Amino acid sequence: MSVKSGPATQEIEDVGIAIREGRPLNPANNYRIQFANGDLEFKPVTVPDPIPLGRQILAAGGVKPKAGVSLFAILASGDFEDVRLDEPFDLRGHGAERFIAFATDRDYKATVNGAQIEWGKRIISGAVLYALAEPGADEAVFLEVPGGTDRLIEPEDLVDLDELGIEHFITAPKPRSQIEIIVNARPRIVDGPDVTFEQIVQLAFPGAPEANVVFSMTYRHAKSKPHQGELGIGGVVTVKKGTIFNVTRTVQS
Repeated sequence: MSVKSGPATQEIEDVGIAIREGRPLNPANNYRIQFANGDLEFKPVTVPDPIPLGRQILAAGGVKPKAGVSLFAILASGDFEDVRLDEPFDLRGHGAERFIAFATDRDYKATVNGAQIEWGKRIISGAVLYALAEPGADEAVFLEVPGGTDRLIEPEDLVDLDELGIEHFITAPKPRSQIEIIVNARPRIVDGPDVTFEQIVQLAFPGAPEANVVFSMTYRHAKSKPHQGELGIGGVVTVKKGTIFNVTRTVQS
């Protein structure tokens, strides 16, 4: 099934680039795909065939093909497609560049924004769900609760997939919540979780600033990363209960 090299054959064809450019794969000696083993830490690997077997993909990723190892292709739709060890997988026709393997004898099914995924571990982290769901800046991931209030999933949360039925995860606008922070040693309540440089300045020094006044700001114990640092004009930081801000007012001569 290998494509024979010839005058027009290139050394490596990147499957992901071909997909994003909306074109067929060029003839090549090797085809670059993205492979992860048990997580979403993808690394580039190459296979010598545009229609590799599942075991060839595993071998390229350094995983020994054996019983108890599952392999999935992540399609452009976000769906996980099972790839059998001796099943040819057409890289040209599926529009998939990412593959993930699990060493397990059980796969847990769930959906993320309607796309079916199969996860090889009982526990899935919020960080993985966010990577799969790709929510917008003002969105968060929720676990659907039929007949109840959908549960907000934070990136640091862990979710047990070994519940009755299939778990359904969706993205929706982030809820606004009131959070107590500390500004210049005084407690203040903000509508979180994101606050701006300008909001914090107003909490520290209410009113319109004079033209010759500048402000500088540091923070620590933030929810977002880095957890501490400096915040400048137009900056945004994600806070949690107890995040501390120090705002300095300087009058320029």
